[in-house]
Amino acid sequence: MSTGLERTDLGASRRWVVKIGSSLATNNGAGLRAESLGIWVAQMAVLCRQGREIVVVTSGAVAEGVVRLGWANRPHALHELQAAAAIGQMGLIQTYEACFQRHGLHTAQVLLTHADLAHRQRYLNARSTLRTLLALRVVPVVNENDTVATEEIRLGDNDTLAGLVSNLIEATLLVVLTDQEGLHERDPRADPQARLIPRACAADPALAAMAGEGDRLGRGGMRTKLRAAALAARSGTATIIASGHTPEVLLGIAAGAETGTLLVPGQGPLAARKQWLAGGLKPRGRLVLDAGAARVLLEAGRSLLAVGVTAVEGDFGRGELVSCADPEGREIARGLINYSAQETARIRGQASDRIETVLGYVDEPELIHRDNLVIL
Repeated sequence: MSTGLERTDLGASRRWVVKIGSSLATNNGAGLRAESLGIWVAQMAVLCRQGREIVVVTSGAVAEGVVRLGWANRPHALHELQAAAAIGQMGLIQTYEACFQRHGLHTAQVLLTHADLAHRQRYLNARSTLRTLLALRVVPVVNENDTVATEEIRLGDNDTLAGLVSNLIEATLLVVLTDQEGLHERDPRADPQARLIPRACAADPALAAMAGEGDRLGRGGMRTKLRAAALAARSGTATIIASGHTPEVLLGIAAGAETGTLLVPGQGPLAARKQWLAGGLKPRGRLVLDAGAARVLLEAGRSLLAVGVTAVEGDFGRGELVSCADPEGREIARGLINYSAQETARIRGQASDRIETVLGYVDEPELIHRDNLVIL
């Protein structure tokens, strides 16, 4: 377990993702907090001058749009959310651009949907673009593309997006700025005496019981921040959840200050391809495996063969991401499958040398090659 990470080493690390949520970016829904954004940007500018690469993941577009439209509350209808995002995104990106320009830094707007991160080619395109921007000393400002997202493909919250972006660029540190000091043993809004958790493993299942819920403006809460940390940990990224109200919070983190909650990854970095497989949120289908196939995947790290599949669910094509479950229905792996759902249904339970007989052709002897498979 990689629990030996020190705050001084993380603070000095080169590549950060900084996530700023709605509760900080907006004045409780009454427009953007331009002055506060300017304070955090000034700190990020210092970090950039020190040689760090920073990617900002920001919320606030929908909340800003709601205010610009004069609505009292965040809407529930998807088309109204999309409209609010389109309007609010203009003000949000203008504010960031103006703030960074004061420090001589260029920004780039990057809008992502789940489909961009769940599709192998688009994932690689997004990765290449972000890495190129960083090499050019440009600060990418990333937000979910709410304007075109649908309920089926939306990421759900920008905490999750921050975790996936951390995977995408292989960040060393994810800093989640929020309106709380960090993770407490109980919700501090209900119990002001609740103790702050200074350090934990991102994969510790006991953390979920300590988390509270979100507010009316954002979609996230401490639970989604823990999920983001768990996603980030899959690529070896550590997460610090800290209060954006702490004076010079980012500079303090850079200096190794004991600020907020540090969530360390339980393992080292995964290869880039397997980062993407682990981080894909919505597999296009599911394969149920027999006990022998499940054991081979978990213990031997071998490819998945058709003979070990007992059931096929979903409508997927060749090369798409599918989930693999053990006989009890627990997800144990994800991978890129070599056959469509219809083909897989026909060859399930068959030995590899029977594939050509059943289908009339054979593309690959494995359903999922081990290089395209990640164990969860």
